[in-house]
Amino acid sequence: MERLLNFIFEYRAFFTFLLLELSCAWLVVENNQYQSTKYFNSSNQIAANIIGFSQGVREYFSLRTINEELAAENANLRTQLERKNQLGEHVIQNHDTARINQYEYVSAKVVGNSTSLYKNFITIDKGAVDGVVSGMAAISNMGAVGKVKSVSDHYSVLISLLNVDEQVSSVIKKTKQLGSVRWDGVNMRYSNLLFIPRHATPVIGDSVITSGYNAVFPDGILVGIISEATLKEEAPFWDIRLELSQDFGRLSFVEIIKSRLKNEQDSLKQVTIGDPK
Repeated sequence: MERLLNFIFEYRAFFTFLLLELSCAWLVVENNQYQSTKYFNSSNQIAANIIGFSQGVREYFSLRTINEELAAENANLRTQLERKNQLGEHVIQNHDTARINQYEYVSAKVVGNSTSLYKNFITIDKGAVDGVVSGMAAISNMGAVGKVKSVSDHYSVLISLLNVDEQVSSVIKKTKQLGSVRWDGVNMRYSNLLFIPRHATPVIGDSVITSGYNAVFPDGILVGIISEATLKEEAPFWDIRLELSQDFGRLSFVEIIKSRLKNEQDSLKQVTIGDPK
């Protein structure tokens, strides 16, 4: 122990310099969008290879649960397909075909997933060669998951819903009251539903779904279930606690949503509003 202390004391200047250099590098990446994006792009493949093995071990021990979830999803898809066949083509012909086919889904495996930080990210094994681009939404068979942040050829990094900087436009399914879901960094199973005005009547057990007010998430994707709803005296908004539909500790597969109408919607918005200054 004495030798170790003597060694540290003798090279204290070097260790101080190293600590300061690491701190500076972290601050540059954390507070600059360009450097942050470059960091994620360059580290995706390395990080994916390192954590792929540990993720595979976790998946092995949860195969039964995953298979049950996939079976339930297949049953739900089969039901929807049967209903579509029963409706017949004459119903589809009365609608906008482009809007019906607006979304395309790319299945991806999760190879990295953090849940214990304030800003959590998810790494998947699909990238630019699969048509994934920044800004696309990610869902699972349980509900909303996050949004694509950065992309390399074969991997992508998603901003998880467990990220204090991420908000999802959502509505209470029963009342159609609009709000935003944002995580507070406390518990990975719960998030907050914000901006629900005091005249609204949220009920414990109500479902909260995506609003569809942007071209990223389709409307109707489950985000969570209201578990707590309190209203302080004179407060303009409700304090609403939401149990997330997706348990991020068990996330193994996601689907990336490619919107065929997103570019059209974004272009129209830019023409109408202009670039923000």
